[in-house]
Amino acid sequence: MKTARAGIDRPLRVIVYTDSAGIGGAEISLGHLVAAVSDNISVMVVGTSQLVVDAIADRCSLASRVVLPMGGFHSGLAHLAAMYHLCPDVIHINLCTPWAGATGLAAALLLPTVRVVRVDQLPLRTTDALTLWRTRTLSLRVDAHVAVGEASARRMEDFYALGRGTVRAVHNGVPDIVGEPAEPPARLDGQLVVGSIGRLDRMKAHDILLQALAQVHGVRVVILGEGEQRSALLKLAAELGVSERLTLPGWVDNPRIHLSGFDIIALPSRSEGFPLAVVEAMLAARPVVATRVGSVKEAVIDGETGFLVDKEDINGLAIALRRLRDDASLRDRLGRRGREVAKARFTAKHMSEKYERLWQEVVSAPRNPRIRVPRPRD
Repeated sequence: MKTARAGIDRPLRVIVYTDSAGIGGAEISLGHLVAAVSDNISVMVVGTSQLVVDAIADRCSLASRVVLPMGGFHSGLAHLAAMYHLCPDVIHINLCTPWAGATGLAAALLLPTVRVVRVDQLPLRTTDALTLWRTRTLSLRVDAHVAVGEASARRMEDFYALGRGTVRAVHNGVPDIVGEPAEPPARLDGQLVVGSIGRLDRMKAHDILLQALAQVHGVRVVILGEGEQRSALLKLAAELGVSERLTLPGWVDNPRIHLSGFDIIALPSRSEGFPLAVVEAMLAARPVVATRVGSVKEAVIDGETGFLVDKEDINGLAIALRRLRDDASLRDRLGRRGREVAKARFTAKHMSEKYERLWQEVVSAPRNPRIRVPRPRD
């Protein structure tokens, strides 16, 4: 891909930036993007954590990497100097929360010729006035603002008064692994396995899953992840009498390979953007039961690729799990349709193609104003 600005005939130079201190869904998604972009795009991975930068840059053998200090005036100067000397055409800033990445965003916006693309992985609202003002101020000045789904885009527009139609949607994607899907193994105990993937924290609502499990006999639950809620979940399982049907293996490096051992995937989250676990489950041809949060419903089509329930709806989740427990042909039909939809819309290649078109679009267009910005559209 060649740049179209000012007659430049060379590969597009793109910085992908994150100030995350750990690896979660946002960083894994960025790694999938780096791995899938065209060979003729020059990718530079910049961040504030050596662990995170290496994890992302390792996905592309040609990607360069830069680790910058975090916090304080010195960090701002280091960000500005590094981004200037790397001479990018586009700085693609990946944010795990809307108020993250302020130093990187500010430095990128100060560069006179660079185009800035902001990607919000989670449509979260803040009640802190200063944080809200800063987030809105930085958002209004980027050349393109992206969320990971249509519903997430509209929520970002509303939360930060950005104006309707100012945030576009690009769904997260994951690579399709050759050989998927595999049939679940035969169960010697006759119990189906409901799998769930995610941090053990309140937002993922595993407590709701355990309360539903208490109403659904003949299934057991395996939750892949680690977090502060482990003790609370074990205590709740004991109180509900489901301890023998709950397994918490902890963090696993590649949860994708465990999907073949699950019959159903449940994601009862209280809040999400567009979780990778949903697409991974669909590519593995597993039926998904998830909550109507964020942009989940843009992948999980109720009654077609899985079932949707309201958040906190224990009874609704239990009913969906019982339907799938009792009907093997339904599990198979929903799983196969889910794989068809995911292959057609939500692979890493689809994601990278959309971002490559967006990068070329912003490079070819005039830069957005940085000082005085137009009034947001209603």
